Amino acid sequence: MAIDFATFLAIVPFVTAVRKPVLIRGRHGIGKSEVVYDFARKAKLPVIERRASQMTEGDLLGLPDNRDCEIAGKKATTWNAPDWLVVACTQPVVLFLDEVDRATTEVRQGIFELTDSRKINGWNLHEGTLIFAAVNGGEHGSQYQVGEMDPAELDRWTCFDLNPTVEDWLSWAKNSVDPVVWDFINQTRPHLEHGGDYEPNKVYPSRRSWKRLSDCLVQGKLLGTGTSPVLFNLAAAFVGFEAAVAFNDFVANYQRVVTVEDILDQGNIVKTKDFTITDHNALVDKLSNSGRLTSTLEASALKNLVDYWLTLPSEVSMKLFTELGKQNVQQSITFHKTVGSNGTKAGDHLVKLLTGTNK
Repeated sequence: MAIDFATFLAIVPFVTAVRKPVLIRGRHGIGKSEVVYDFARKAKLPVIERRASQMTEGDLLGLPDNRDCEIAGKKATTWNAPDWLVVACTQPVVLFLDEVDRATTEVRQGIFELTDSRKINGWNLHEGTLIFAAVNGGEHGSQYQVGEMDPAELDRWTCFDLNPTVEDWLSWAKNSVDPVVWDFINQTRPHLEHGGDYEPNKVYPSRRSWKRLSDCLVQGKLLGTGTSPVLFNLAAAFVGFEAAVAFNDFVANYQRVVTVEDILDQGNIVKTKDFTITDHNALVDKLSNSGRLTSTLEASALKNLVDYWLTLPSEVSMKLFTELGKQNVQQSITFHKTVGSNGTKAGDHLVKLLTGTNK
């Protein structure tokens, strides 16, 4: 059963607490590596990353040195351990082995001992070192050129199949991609990534490719000035033709998109008069992810927020009020007492929403 990132990050500390290795499985570009680094940051551990697909047996076990060694009068070979292994054995780190299911059989067999006994070739991992790995196999393995992991190999890992939600990406991306890209995905969520099987040699959007496109567009200063053939062709190269067409249309009409500033700072509620429930949900998501609701709003901004809230369909109203309470409880109390421009007190409107009365 696949889980989202929030669930994974809540569960995985119970595994790492007993120093068991963690295997993350999922489609390409969903952020498997990012979630490992996020865990490491929270655990305050450095990450040593190695691509198992690029490793040889020597990269895993080390190489013989040129020192003479005798044991019971017999010549023997001594070995120099690879640098990453020395570090993982002498200090606590997150040892991240990526693309394990693309590694050679010999390398994967060597990793057996690391995952099973926390040692290899006479070197024991530091007590605080944690092992993570990521693969494309599992539920979607048939779509990739990867090696199957047999039961004995899988039994040495604690396996998690990840299928992150759109909200997972939006939460991460609010500080990582351009607001235009963020708004596009927030309002046209199916374009975030391809959900079905993949046709050979066709470019598809992924969570990773949207970040890479955003970096390119920001560097080239191609956003905020409307669309262009350059923007369209760049988008097609990163996320494929269909997503590029939709993104190009979105950028062309972006001046009509309602921003957080339109609502909170300008009180320009009239821009939402033709919104559908989907549009309102997208704007509430944008407000929630902006960081503005966490900080204390000025009285004018809070009144503007109440004015917008009073216009919302009931289910979207409750979504915004609930999100406000999650991010800043004291502010939700002040919000409850605030009177909108039409003379309606937010608290009275909430009672009406909850009871269906005008009391």
